[in-house]
Amino acid sequence: MIRNENEYQEAVRRLREERARLNDHKAHLEGLGLAHDEVKRAIDPLRSFQAQLAEEVESYERLKRGDLDEMMNLHGLGHGLVALRIALGLTQRELASRLGVHESQVSRDERNEYHNITVDRASRILDALGVRMRSLFEQPLAPPPTPTLDPTMKTQAA
Repeated sequence: MIRNENEYQEAVRRLREERARLNDHKAHLEGLGLAHDEVKRAIDPLRSFQAQLAEEVESYERLKRGDLDEMMNLHGLGHGLVALRIALGLTQRELASRLGVHESQVSRDERNEYHNITVDRASRILDALGVRMRSLFEQPLAPPPTPTLDPTMKTQAA
């Protein structure tokens, strides 16, 4: 995940370089007289990397426009907090200042996507971002599956 403008600029530069590299490599392989399927097989890993990089760039650009995804059951909370900061146009330095911590702390937390964050800490970050989070409990569409015992399994005697 791209977390700041510097990472974004670096990713855009790398994407441009990777596109040129892929085109050059393809032309070189075709110049060697390789068959179409051989060329494709050779450059598919480069295309895959390029597609992943392009997806990250597009995702950051979406966030900068304020286009956030919905979060379910707090899965992806850390990713969501990073996305909120980006969508609000705040730098890591500005968030750190609002939280009263050093910028390196925010950078480290975001790099780890706030792994094992507490509810209290998430609440403080949301307050610093000036965001209110609403929760809604919904019943599942179907009842959860009932665990069944495998009749072929024998219980062990103590």
